[in-house]
Amino acid sequence: MVHRSLAMMAALLVSLPAVAASSEVERLRAELDALKAQYERRLADLEARLAAAEAGRQAASNEKGELGGEVKDRLGAVAASTAFNPQISLILDGVYYRDNRNGAITSWYEGLDGINHGHGEGGHSHGGAIDSGFNLRPTELIFSAAVDPWFDATVMATIDSEGGVTLEQAYVDAKRMPAGLSLRVGKFLSGIGYLNDKHPHQWDFVDQNLPYRTLLGEGLNDTGIQLTWLPPTGRLYTRLGVEAFQGNDQPYATSGVTLPTQRADGNPLAAGAAGGFTAKRAGPRLWTLFAKVSPELPQNHALLLGAWRAWSRQHQELHDHSAEEPAAYVHGLEGKSRLWGVEAVYKYDAPGSYGAGDWTVAAEYLRLVKDLRVAFHELPAQVGQPRTFTQDGFYVQALYGVAPRWQVGVRYDLSGLTNEVRLPVGKRAWDDSRRWSWVATYHFSEYSRLRLQWSRVNLAVDGDRHTGHEVWLQYQHSLGAHGAHTF
Repeated sequence: MVHRSLAMMAALLVSLPAVAASSEVERLRAELDALKAQYERRLADLEARLAAAEAGRQAASNEKGELGGEVKDRLGAVAASTAFNPQISLILDGVYYRDNRNGAITSWYEGLDGINHGHGEGGHSHGGAIDSGFNLRPTELIFSAAVDPWFDATVMATIDSEGGVTLEQAYVDAKRMPAGLSLRVGKFLSGIGYLNDKHPHQWDFVDQNLPYRTLLGEGLNDTGIQLTWLPPTGRLYTRLGVEAFQGNDQPYATSGVTLPTQRADGNPLAAGAAGGFTAKRAGPRLWTLFAKVSPELPQNHALLLGAWRAWSRQHQELHDHSAEEPAAYVHGLEGKSRLWGVEAVYKYDAPGSYGAGDWTVAAEYLRLVKDLRVAFHELPAQVGQPRTFTQDGFYVQALYGVAPRWQVGVRYDLSGLTNEVRLPVGKRAWDDSRRWSWVATYHFSEYSRLRLQWSRVNLAVDGDRHTGHEVWLQYQHSLGAHGAHTF
């Protein structure tokens, strides 16, 4: 019996370390399982984010391939290598300017004869008034990043030489859209036309062409939504788009104009002045449709053709020229407007290095019609009468790489082939404004360039023709990384 007890005690003593060891193993196994689960969750999250970034990059790459490899990512697209950090870039734009009219030519641009002149209507006005001598044009600051697997975001602001900050664009792009669809929401440049969505550092000339300046305020930039579709059309690249904008501050979509309490010359409004504007309509008040196609061409060649239309549900404008013409009557107009255009762009990517031998030829035509009625007038009998304003314009430009890094070009732009207002009895017509420009650009790199431009102007201002010559010397430098440019 004693021997049996001693044997049991010995067995128990021997098993105690084994039990303790087994408990420690179980504890370590539980901790290892917890760490493994946490690691797998983090890895799955990173893989999902990377897959979303890669899908966005591949979609952009597919779109570029449809245009022979030349259509670039939209500015807001974020490459997979920087998907977890925002891209930040700063674009410096300096200009030395002189003309042979003591600096008067820049003021002529602000008062060109036509249906949009002198009404205080603004728009997207990159590089507006400029002084003779040295100028620092608005500096662009751009932030873009992937928000999450579903959205990219882009914010662009400009800082003028006095330190004033203006928000140019702020929008999000939806990713993972089905069936070739793309969605953009926020404040952005419209996809109409060839040049409308391009910023000054993407221009081939120092300044914007005349049709854009007179009809688009240099560009349609508004708050709204854009939906585009890339249908499966095989070898014919096709992009269709529709946009709905609030309709703020555009030359052809202005609402909420208030009547003056007195004339611009300081005198009271004429006794018996009648009428008034209707209340500001809820947005969206401005809509656009556009289509762009590009057929398959031999290697190194690309052709883009496009057409678009924009229309406003409500447009109001106030005319008060009494400060310059005391006999002029103050009056207000309202109604609807429509604007349309077509574009054609051809590019040849030569085998030479650094752009040598490359060709780019581009042309656009724009036409604006405003169907208005007199809503307010110092002469009551005029209220309700119709007014139809029409103005159009076009530009043609060609650029050629004469040597590595060197590019020369020529542009002819004209505004006002049709430039008139139709009244109940007859019409009033203005003359056209036209210009020739020659440019030479040296590209130090993709991020730095030096440009010399000479323009010969022939402008219609205040019923007279004005001619002159302009010389521009421009430098541009891009600091930091931002998305690739469009075609």
